[in-house]
Amino acid sequence: MSVLQDSQVSSAAAHAPVGLTAARQNVAVLCGCIVAFAYSANYTNHAPLAPALMREFGFNQALAGLLTTGIFATHAGMQLPGGYIVDRLGSKRVLLFALVWVALGNLGMAFAGAYWQLLACKIFTGMGTGVCFVGGARYVHNAAAGPRLHTAQGFFGGSIQLGAGFVILAVPRLYLLAGWRATFLVSGGMALTAAIIWLIAAPDVAATGAAPGRFTEMLLAPQLWLLGLMQMATFSISLVVGSWVVVMLTKVLHVPATRAGLIGSLVLLLGIVSRPLGGALRRHMGIRTLFVMSLLMIAVGCFVFVAPSVSFGPALMAVILIGTGCGLPYAAMFSRAGALFPGRAGTAMGLVNMIGIVMILAGAPLVGHLADLTGTFRASFVALGGFALLVCATAVPLIHCDEPGARAS
Repeated sequence: MSVLQDSQVSSAAAHAPVGLTAARQNVAVLCGCIVAFAYSANYTNHAPLAPALMREFGFNQALAGLLTTGIFATHAGMQLPGGYIVDRLGSKRVLLFALVWVALGNLGMAFAGAYWQLLACKIFTGMGTGVCFVGGARYVHNAAAGPRLHTAQGFFGGSIQLGAGFVILAVPRLYLLAGWRATFLVSGGMALTAAIIWLIAAPDVAATGAAPGRFTEMLLAPQLWLLGLMQMATFSISLVVGSWVVVMLTKVLHVPATRAGLIGSLVLLLGIVSRPLGGALRRHMGIRTLFVMSLLMIAVGCFVFVAPSVSFGPALMAVILIGTGCGLPYAAMFSRAGALFPGRAGTAMGLVNMIGIVMILAGAPLVGHLADLTGTFRASFVALGGFALLVCATAVPLIHCDEPGARAS
């Protein structure tokens, strides 16, 4: 059965993992972070190579965009089945297989001879990254149970942002040195290296021992769907904004492309700090308070871009607000999802993430469509900021409270 009462949620998180000393817990979390960094690089490793790939294979920007859609579609599609497999077989074995899967996908990209082969390999890779997320989140959830859970989950989430942001900066330099095929070989090598480290160093972590309960009960649990809406309004908005803010900065503010790219990457890179920070704050702050604060930061940041004229300073501050606000709730969302269904923690966290990814698949093209209709990005940012406020006003009040430490929400 689900664990919905506050006392039960606190109890589920209070038991330390069996057989792991504090030092071994640290090793386990570090191994989880290495996995997160290695697999998340595949979210964005193709994006800086789009011009080179378009020249090589003769496809347009719309087809280039499908490479991102391809990986996120299968990444989303594997959240529930991947979570189910992880819950049944354990994270350690499944993650090893998933990392090798990701490495093979990159190997296929490196030797692709046509656009359809690139797309097929990206779709293939997304299946592996989807399993890596739920497996890693489940592993950290079990390894760091207790008062350190939120911070540990925040570090895992920050490592995801680090991987996705790192390749945006590193791939163009590697491309100039060795060409586009070498960049995919390096990405595959990162996944394979992570698999070797995982095999050698990752401690065995015992499962919670909780009964899994009924799958349909978890699938229809209102609390998980509310957390999914939070994921839509945070992580998904960060990716949507990150996709378009560079275009807006260059076209509207006439910021040089290199500078605009650096500012745009802040939306993701700030998560490296804000996700662990949110985990630390969660130990002293109620979950609703944390969520409301984060959503208001996102909304304010979006509404800054609605002004008739935005100078560089306010635009930079808006990006910082959005990037920080999008990262703070991460640890609380996924720790809560795992605590609600400890016997199906992987599947529960996968469901929350899957709901959020819907916003990525629909939101990015919607922003572009609104910009085409209106000739500016103002309506797009009104919609994004309004969605954050809508979730704040309608979903957050329905999320169950608990009392972390001495402070309630």
